[in-house]
Amino acid sequence: MWSSISTTETVQSDGDVFEVPSMVMQTAVTPLNAAMNLEIIWSPNPQPQNQSLGYLIIMHFSELQLLPSNAERQFYISINDMQLPEPVSPHYLGTGFVSNGNARYRDNKYNISMYATANSTLPPVISAVEFFSVISATNIATDSQDVSAIMAIKANYEVQKNWMGDPCVPKTMVWERLTCSYTSDNSPRIISINLSSSGLNGDISSSFTNFKAVQYLDLSNNNLTGSIPGALSQLTSLTILDLSGNHLNGSISPELLKRTQDGSLNLRHGNNPDICTDGNSCQPTKTKNKLAIYGVVLIAVIVVLVLVAVALFFFLRQRNPGENLASEMKNDGHRTEKDGYGNSPLGLETRQFTYIELERITNNFRRVLGKGGFGNVYEGSLEDGTQVAVKIRSKSSNQGDKEFLTEVQILTLIHHKNLVSMIGYCKDGEHMALVYEFMSEGTLEEHISGKGNNAVCLPWRQRLRIAVESAQGLEYLHKGCNPPLVHRDVKATNILLNAKLEAKIADFGLSKAFHHNDDTHVSTNRIVGTPGYVDPDYQTTWRATSKSDVYSFGIVLLVLVTGKPPILRTPHTISIIEWVQQRLAQGNIEGVVDVRIHGDHDINSMWKAAVIALKCTTEALAERPTMTDVVAQLQECLNLEEELADGGSDSGIYNG
Repeated sequence: MWSSISTTETVQSDGDVFEVPSMVMQTAVTPLNAAMNLEIIWSPNPQPQNQSLGYLIIMHFSELQLLPSNAERQFYISINDMQLPEPVSPHYLGTGFVSNGNARYRDNKYNISMYATANSTLPPVISAVEFFSVISATNIATDSQDVSAIMAIKANYEVQKNWMGDPCVPKTMVWERLTCSYTSDNSPRIISINLSSSGLNGDISSSFTNFKAVQYLDLSNNNLTGSIPGALSQLTSLTILDLSGNHLNGSISPELLKRTQDGSLNLRHGNNPDICTDGNSCQPTKTKNKLAIYGVVLIAVIVVLVLVAVALFFFLRQRNPGENLASEMKNDGHRTEKDGYGNSPLGLETRQFTYIELERITNNFRRVLGKGGFGNVYEGSLEDGTQVAVKIRSKSSNQGDKEFLTEVQILTLIHHKNLVSMIGYCKDGEHMALVYEFMSEGTLEEHISGKGNNAVCLPWRQRLRIAVESAQGLEYLHKGCNPPLVHRDVKATNILLNAKLEAKIADFGLSKAFHHNDDTHVSTNRIVGTPGYVDPDYQTTWRATSKSDVYSFGIVLLVLVTGKPPILRTPHTISIIEWVQQRLAQGNIEGVVDVRIHGDHDINSMWKAAVIALKCTTEALAERPTMTDVVAQLQECLNLEEELADGGSDSGIYNG
């Protein structure tokens, strides 16, 4: 019933408050038969929880044809047989709009009819129409309990930030250092509070215990005193509580200790010298002073004994230079009684395997799972049937004893659900190997590139979940370890997936420890990493920082979004960063998205993820976010995607 008209000329907004894009206004429809009305029929499909107060209808018009002097286009508009008072006369290559204004009402069906006036020689025309659901502002305000709590925090600590209005609404004006979650069913909730290095003084306010939806609370590097409120353990959504770098004292409550032990809470309390971590009451000051004196004396004695033992050890080694770990093995591959079977000669609390054992559990290294710079990775099975992956160092590997021992020590000390767990290692003569948990779905690289046995294209929601989990693993290395660690080789091949497609960071042979007080960096004597993923600042300064990992993770995120490698040849060599920037500068987000995803995604979450990735890869280190910030922002992207899957989102317009 409609015919289309269009123009290639620019359509000016003429001060239109809606600022409709010219591309939208360059097309219009008009009736096929000039004598007919232009009819638009729309039936709303409101959600049960959305008790709309009515619908605001806005229609946009432009004259796309240069009319002769004897021609005129003028028409009336009626909505459900109620005629709007003034006729419409569109401007040539200009914009104008008409709305039902304050005459909003609810109805099951809306019939918009446009018909020519008596003086008009041309039929009606329309370029665009919008329907807005009107809802009560009280339904979208931040949860009242969260508002009361954050207002109390603001007053109590005299927070010097731009905290005004509603904390979470609108989304574009969320309070600084806060992250909120948004669902169509409920009011926005505060899920992350980052007040690190904010000059907070005094006790930890009881108001923090009122944030029932908070997942991340960072109060580190302030001047907080007093004890840690045990009531914080009742925040069931809280997964990370960072209180490090304060002046807190007293014992940690049994409830908080229990949650840290069962893995539901990551409690960081380092650099609080007066905190008791054993759950018992702290000793009085005088007693502590006496104990300190005794402790110093005892430590001095122990140090002397250790030095004597070390000297004796090297003396005996010089007498027997050919002695090594292999000579301590019996012919059957078991350890001698000298060391005790299963104990580590490196002093690590993990299982040590002999090379003969590795041959047995891998069935003589029958099935290769993958190959890297260190060597081949083989599938294995322990005595109890547990599947494992066995990484054997090849003779051609550039990784020496130092890198091998670094990875063994790191994997022994760190434990996080998004880091690959080590089961044991082998240092048997010239044979070196790592035995770690079996990740049945291989590397992220295999899924993205479409190569290998695990080449299954991942949907966008699954890719986002992998991004969040990988980011959480890196965040733990940067903030949860003491001292913190820089991975230095973050890439898609070092992100492994288990049977549930849960992501875990792997390959810690290049990791280095750094200290927060030393600008979070560690100097190296050579550049390590993978081309395309290496931070340019690290290449220039030879100083690896936590922001080096952030840069590499940004590349991983771009790979997840685009499905392309870090370095493209099209046919000229170009970095994935530049390739994405060129398209986003034109507003072409769909030109960035991996074509295999087939449009099954929320465009808001896709765009936001791409923007996060570009922030991670900016040249200036200070402008890059921390991994904590990245985790929070990616979680927002995942929330948007899950809302789409649950039917809570019907918009494909990016409003950021």
